[in-house]
Amino acid sequence: MGLSTFERIYEVVKGIPKGKVMTYGQVALLAGNPRWARVVGYALHVNPEPGVIPCHRVVNREGRVAPGFAFGGTDAQRMLLEGEGVTFLENGLVDMEKHCVKL
Repeated sequence: MGLSTFERIYEVVKGIPKGKVMTYGQVALLAGNPRWARVVGYALHVNPEPGVIPCHRVVNREGRVAPGFAFGGTDAQRMLLEGEGVTFLENGLVDMEKHCVKL
């Protein structure tokens, strides 16, 4: 039997290298359906293995982090990303030119 939708999403997210980010849309595309961006958000919100599935490496298409990150609250996602060397622009967005995985 094949992987469930959430399992496919988690497999993609596990493949995001340290110091890099992907957008919800990129994860959706690689998981099998480019229209699943919102589903990616739902899947990451119920991440069963936060230490294994690096959901903090998924940002919106502009490079914005989640305002109330599910695993640590406000600014936790930014702190995790900065700890991996991800840089942010003055406007608070991830520097997507430097850190977004190119598909």
